[in-house]
Amino acid sequence: MTNPIELIIEEPLPGAFVWQLLETDDQGTHPRVLRKAFDAAESYELALSAGQRALQSEIRHRAPSPSASAS
Repeated sequence: MTNPIELIIEEPLPGAFVWQLLETDDQGTHPRVLRKAFDAAESYELALSAGQRALQSEIRHRAPSPSASAS
């Protein structure tokens, strides 16, 4: 089983939104950064959309390959 992944959006400067994917332990504590935005987005919605794409990519990357489950 993999640990939970959390998508967070922050606004470090007014009008500059950045996303981060954090991986936590089974209890949701001790977060570590998996991925983060390279550049800030102009709106919360744009940052959320980019973060969701990164989260989906991470989920696909962690999914077992079809050949592994056929064994």
